[in-house]
Amino acid sequence: MAIKVGDKLPQATFRVMTADGPAAKTTDDLFKGRKIVLFAVPGAFTPTCHKNHLPGYVNKAAEIKAKGVEEIFVTGVNDVFVMDAWSKATGGVGVITFLSDGNADFAKEIGLSMDGSGFGLGTRSQRYSMVVEDGVVTALNVEDAPGKADVSGAEALLNQL
Repeated sequence: MAIKVGDKLPQATFRVMTADGPAAKTTDDLFKGRKIVLFAVPGAFTPTCHKNHLPGYVNKAAEIKAKGVEEIFVTGVNDVFVMDAWSKATGGVGVITFLSDGNADFAKEIGLSMDGSGFGLGTRSQRYSMVVEDGVVTALNVEDAPGKADVSGAEALLNQL
């Protein structure tokens, strides 16, 4: 069953790149006591993710943070090294925090994983955005197709804040 508004995020561990290399961060480390925007992509560097979904958040980050959001996270079922390379290739460094969900553990735990094996991608995350306040989902927008970034895009989310 998919996560819904009012649910608390489950315990999961992401990987993030730091100056000292990859580091583990739990949902508590990232979300406890904070107002966060989290959006997910099926894959770094894939067309809709790279050219549409992520750029919207990079471009609207200041407006989103002006609405009381402490930080913006993007997660994808890619390893931490790919997520780090994607952050550098897109101007996302220092603007958005890139969270690796390399084994899709978080995507599965919240019921928003998808089977991309027909495209050679294996298990991936569905495309979504959410607002999380102190670990509780207060807004959730899940796309009905992986090639769309409409309801989960930055503009739509900004209108919910």
